[in-house]
Amino acid sequence: MMANAGGMSHGAGGGPVRHIPVLLDEVLKAVEPASGQIMLDGTFGAGGYSRALLDAGCEVIALDRDPEAIAGARSMTETYGDRLRLIQARFSDLANYAPEEGLDAVVLDIGVSSMQIDEAERGFSFQKDGPLDMRMAGDGPTAADVVNRLKSGDLARIFGFYGEERQAGRIARAIEKRRLDAPFRTTRDLASLIETVTPRKAKDKIHPATRVFQALRIYVNEELQELAFALFASERALKAGGRLVVVTFHSLEDRIVKRFFQDRFARTGGSRHLPAATLPPASFEPVGKPMIAASEEEAEANPRARSAKLRAGRRTDAPVMAADLSLFSLPALPPLSKVRG
Repeated sequence: MMANAGGMSHGAGGGPVRHIPVLLDEVLKAVEPASGQIMLDGTFGAGGYSRALLDAGCEVIALDRDPEAIAGARSMTETYGDRLRLIQARFSDLANYAPEEGLDAVVLDIGVSSMQIDEAERGFSFQKDGPLDMRMAGDGPTAADVVNRLKSGDLARIFGFYGEERQAGRIARAIEKRRLDAPFRTTRDLASLIETVTPRKAKDKIHPATRVFQALRIYVNEELQELAFALFASERALKAGGRLVVVTFHSLEDRIVKRFFQDRFARTGGSRHLPAATLPPASFEPVGKPMIAASEEEAEANPRARSAKLRAGRRTDAPVMAADLSLFSLPALPPLSKVRG
């Protein structure tokens, strides 16, 4: 997902940006690819990371939940042959596609592809009018279903947590009132209402609807839960010495990755709950700096990189730890099943 200099994702509303792999050199340095290794790219997108790993002689298992991303990459199989496996799947299920001996690396770029943003019919952007959809895989409830069916209190919590929108309650109540006259069907329709409720000020750098669109996209695609389960899956799928490298684009994602690695790294000193002697051994050890951001040169050349953060760890031979979602303090929001009616 593209982000502005302030770290706020605005991929839901931003205009076309040519896809460029973010922090590619840093990702390769953290992965240390070598010929014959088996890598998994859990967020294939336009294939930037996969192509670089293949060029280094690796075999790549490439996942993407978007069928269009997979279909659009068939030509790569002509170049790389059976060293590239393209699979339509959620990255939370990545352990199902790992070889029995384990993976040498898992690479995750947690963002919406600029190709998705550019397609008006996908409904991610309000810069181009289109159906209020936002589904990456094309199944399940749409963003229109969410704004037309959920109560204002639920909408306010979604906008407040996933979008960090200060006017969440006000916008949610306006949505609930307006939909009595006509349901929301298009991106421009929703964006126009939000702009009326919270007019754009001259000093504002982003459109008033940006945070709401981000929140809806994250909720519709269950992005934070998917990320959490993908981290747990990576722990199961990596062999000892395998690398997990994750690039995030806003604070909600980065916080999850940071907490995961902090919990999995060297466990010393104990806590009020568990003395040091009873703590399970670390399942990961740090790779490089705790966090790597894009250089000024890259951020200038590629606006998408401005808020990107890379974190990485190396799998130890310790047993897999518990996949406990409470580690991430995710909010108790209405499940998508509630939206189905």
